[in-house]
Amino acid sequence: MTAEAPRYPLPPFTTESAIEKVRLAEDGWNSRDPAKVALAYTQDSNWRNRAEFPRGRTQIEEFLSRKWAKELDYRLIKELWIHDGNRIAVRYAYEYHDDSGNWFRAYGNENWEFDESGYMERRFASINEHPIAETDRKFRWPLGRRPDDHPSLSDLGL
Repeated sequence: MTAEAPRYPLPPFTTESAIEKVRLAEDGWNSRDPAKVALAYTQDSNWRNRAEFPRGRTQIEEFLSRKWAKELDYRLIKELWIHDGNRIAVRYAYEYHDDSGNWFRAYGNENWEFDESGYMERRFASINEHPIAETDRKFRWPLGRRPDDHPSLSDLGL
């Protein structure tokens, strides 16, 4: 447990509070602000993200800075898969382009575990991506938070 102010909603999660936690995480990542996003994790948070294993907020912030320097015009949608107690599983997709203008869509699953104060202690991500044509993009809202009326992953058939 962290001595910091709680990050609501707190575990144990209900379906409603798990959906809220997922949307808050999506909103944070869509800000593309590594310092802000890193604050959602415990000081010693343990990650697995593809072949990288950041540990703690400093390494998480460094990882996210590298990620968003390469993944330009990044837009993400997360969706609750299941929850139990202090754990949430999500599926997600995001789109971005590289510095040569090549577009990609990545799909993944994450398993999250939270401390009693609502900070994520563990994040295990599995991700696959593939190139897409710019005309095949589905995430076209202005950079930042996904609009509330934008279709979900399920609505988009992803």
